[in-house]
Amino acid sequence: MATLRVQPEAQAKVDVFREDLCTKTENLLGSYFPKKISELDAFLKEPALNEANLSNLKAPLDIPVPDPVKEKEKEERKKQQEKEDKDEKKKGEDEDKGPPCGPVNCNEKIVVLLQRLKPEIKDVIEQLNLVTTWLQLQIPRIEDGNNFGVAVQEKVFELMTALHTKLEGFHTQISKYFSERGDAVAKAAKQPHVGDYRQLVHELDEAEYRDIRLMVMEIRNAYVSREGQGWAGTAFPGHPLPDARQGVKGSRAHKARNGEHPLGACG
Repeated sequence: MATLRVQPEAQAKVDVFREDLCTKTENLLGSYFPKKISELDAFLKEPALNEANLSNLKAPLDIPVPDPVKEKEKEERKKQQEKEDKDEKKKGEDEDKGPPCGPVNCNEKIVVLLQRLKPEIKDVIEQLNLVTTWLQLQIPRIEDGNNFGVAVQEKVFELMTALHTKLEGFHTQISKYFSERGDAVAKAAKQPHVGDYRQLVHELDEAEYRDIRLMVMEIRNAYVSREGQGWAGTAFPGHPLPDARQGVKGSRAHKARNGEHPLGACG
C-alpha cells in the first residue's frame, strides 16, 4: 500500500490547526459549556417559560365575525357582479385582495421567545461541530491494534451526529410553526364564522410554547452531556477512549483517572 507523503510545510500547518483545535475544545469543555449550562438553566426558570395558564398566550385575532344576514346579501351582490363583469383581469385582481380585516400580527410572546432561542440553536450546533471534529482526530488507526478503541469512538461520533441532526431540525420546526399558523389565520379570515379555525391558531401558539421550552431543555442537556474535562472518557463508562497518538494507555480517560488533564496531549 502506497504511503501518503506530506510536505513538511503542509504538515506544519496541519499541526498548528490540530493544536488550535485542541485548545479551543479544551476551553469549550472546561469553561464555555459550564457557562452555557448555567445560562440556559436560568432561562428555563424565568417566568416567560413557566406560564401555568397557557390561555394567557392568546394573541388577539382582529378578524370580525360577519352578520349572517348581511353576509348573505353581500354574497348575492358578489355573484351578480361576477355575472356582469366579464373582465378576467379584474376578477384576478379582486381575488388577490387581502381580507377586509386587515393584517393579522404574529403572537408577540412567541416571537420574543424565538428571538432568544434561535441564537442558542446556532451556537450549540457550531460548538458541537467543533467538538465532533476534535473527536474525529482522536480516532487511532485500526492497524495500530486499537480496534476496540476505534469502535467506541466511532459510536460516540455516531451519537454526536444524531444530536447534530436533531438540533438542526429545530430550525425546520420553527419554520413549520409559522407556516401552519399562517395557514390557520388565512382560513380564519376567509371563513370567520368557523370558530374552529380561530381556536386552531391559539392551539398552535400553545403547542409552540411547549416546544420552545423543550428545545431550550434539549440544548442545555446537549451541553451537559458533553461538558466536563473527562468527557471523552465518560462517554461510555468503563470503556476508556484511546488517544490518537498514545494508544489506550495514554488515553484522555486514563490521564483523567491519574489526575492529569485529559486534553493535555493536544499540544
